[in-house]
Amino acid sequence: MKDSMTGWIGGIALAFALAGPAAASPIAWVQMVAGGAEARLVTPAPACPAILVDGAARPMRQRAGPSETYPNRVCAAALPAGVRRVVVEGVALPIPKAHPRRLVILGDSGCRLAGLVVQHCNDPGGWPFAHIAVLAAAKRPDLVIHVGDYYYRETPCPTGDAACAGSPYGDRWATWQAEVFDPAAPLLAAAPWVFARGNHESCQRGAPGWFRLLDADPKPRTCPAQSDTFAVDIAGARLFIVDSNDTNDFAAPQMLVAPFAARLNGVGGGHGGGVAWIVTHRPIWNALRVGDLLTDGVVNATERAAVRGRNLANVQLVLSGHVHNFTSLSFGQARPPQLIVGTGGDLLDLNDSPPPATGAPTVDGLTARTFTMGRFGYFVFDRQGGDWVGRFHDLSDSVAAICRLHGRDLSCRAPTRP
Repeated sequence: MKDSMTGWIGGIALAFALAGPAAASPIAWVQMVAGGAEARLVTPAPACPAILVDGAARPMRQRAGPSETYPNRVCAAALPAGVRRVVVEGVALPIPKAHPRRLVILGDSGCRLAGLVVQHCNDPGGWPFAHIAVLAAAKRPDLVIHVGDYYYRETPCPTGDAACAGSPYGDRWATWQAEVFDPAAPLLAAAPWVFARGNHESCQRGAPGWFRLLDADPKPRTCPAQSDTFAVDIAGARLFIVDSNDTNDFAAPQMLVAPFAARLNGVGGGHGGGVAWIVTHRPIWNALRVGDLLTDGVVNATERAAVRGRNLANVQLVLSGHVHNFTSLSFGQARPPQLIVGTGGDLLDLNDSPPPATGAPTVDGLTARTFTMGRFGYFVFDRQGGDWVGRFHDLSDSVAAICRLHGRDLSCRAPTRP
């Protein structure tokens, strides 16, 4: 029997109270980068430690040293294909699989502190990312895909507001630890991750922390800078992680369209004819919900202009976040489907309250079979034969949507209740 909402909120709150600061344990994880997997470690030690790879000690290189806002160093080590055991500072890290078959997908997970917009960061009922991470880790994924937007605590908690009192803010280590590494700890321990850059990690917001901690490039970049496109193989497809932080939702000037189009070079028909997925924070297509009415939600004019006329014949799926709901759009064979999973913990879009809405609006000139709902949770995608079958889990861990990706057809529906 599932715990009640009150039960899990109380349990998570008690865990937070008992755990205290999480800095006592090493903060280490495995992420996918160009060419394979990489172990990373955040440590206050005066030098990077050795890492044990299948029992053999190897040096970790320093990725970034201490600074005024980051009083620690970031260490990294490439992991060889076929590795069986990785241990750093006494912590066993998750092992990358050659062809991951179970994916956990989520995004837009931080706690929003932005002037007058104040999320209840100290209340698991108001900011449920830690609870989502526990539930998702229990599904034993082979790979976690975060579609971007980690850094939301941009301004201080208002004086006297107990719901966020004491919260760190600004692009510094304490903030990133509170936004990502503390709440996501069980899920970071469960599987390697793919990190996509969101617009909250732009050079006007959280880029320094992004480049220092999570970007796939071997060395942290300094703004103005973009993240390079890189590829990750999964069962039956290749993910292309494409930076869209600098695109514009409402305008398509050539100065933005051309750089994003260049980051798509090699995707689709250009990588040898295999099946490709595009993983990029801002969705190319979206449907706007007003009550039960669905219409074209023009959510990124720059990306639409960049893909117009481009050969996307081998692209099976576009996977994104940015819009804080769960949405699928399927266009038949004319265009790859779009899946949006912006449900990891930040405030949901107000017009997407339950129940789900379905319809067939015209989106960027084509009919889009659409399913959309606003609900916190995470998505599990399993490879089954030649298809991918997915289930969206809400905060009670109930299945709120069932999806199937067959070729380029993505169909999602609410489960049938007895």
